Amino acid sequence: MVATPLPYTVTWEKLPDDFVLGDEPVDNINQPPLAAALTESLELAGRLPDNALTITNYGICATLGGRVVVKAPDWGYIPSIRVSREEVKRSYTPQLQGEAPAIVMEFLSVTEGEEYSVKPTYPPGKWFFYEQILQVPNYAIFEPDSGVLEVYRLDDSKHYQVREPDENSRYWIAEMRLFLGVWQGTRENRSGYWLRWWDETGNLLLWGSELAAQERQRAEQERQRAEQEQQRAELLAAKLRELNIDPDSL
Repeated sequence: MVATPLPYTVTWEKLPDDFVLGDEPVDNINQPPLAAALTESLELAGRLPDNALTITNYGICATLGGRVVVKAPDWGYIPSIRVSREEVKRSYTPQLQGEAPAIVMEFLSVTEGEEYSVKPTYPPGKWFFYEQILQVPNYAIFEPDSGVLEVYRLDDSKHYQVREPDENSRYWIAEMRLFLGVWQGTRENRSGYWLRWWDETGNLLLWGSELAAQERQRAEQERQRAEQEQQRAELLAAKLRELNIDPDSL
């Protein structure tokens, strides 16, 4: 496939201080918890380096033909930034302030359609912006209600190609050395489909609530083990006394 020439020059410039960012609320109640869950498990597993940045409904900037474009993915992961976090408080400009995102995600909502927009003219559609302008290597589109996950990978011609999941219905994200997949269950009073991470050996990256439950289970098993040991000791002492042996003298 031959790449289509861009209709404008792309430059990487800091967002002007007087640029007005949209402040519309997210239009799907699922978006905030889905995004928070993705970040939390990375952090708790030690998979979020100090210079990495996760973004949620947060502006990624590029200047196209002298005009600023800002797109805000529902979630994204930037492997490394070269500036302080204070400098990317409002928005982030790849190339200028650090690396391009390794993956961006969109959660389908009532405004379904923009996630697939390949409109090349100003202002470009999200698909075109991620694929041709930012050249994000991985683009995931998730339907929370049905649990359908689509993952696209940038090919050598700089176009997205749909990927097939592995035998576990997961997708390998090479830049993060993690698998991405769909998990069904409950978190924060929301029951349904979630996006989760698995490591190279297939271990699920846990949320804080799951780690706490795991610790409670471990503590309970330890309590039961100690109780069994106490019972065995008491039984042995009783048998020794039957033989006229003082267990305390041993």
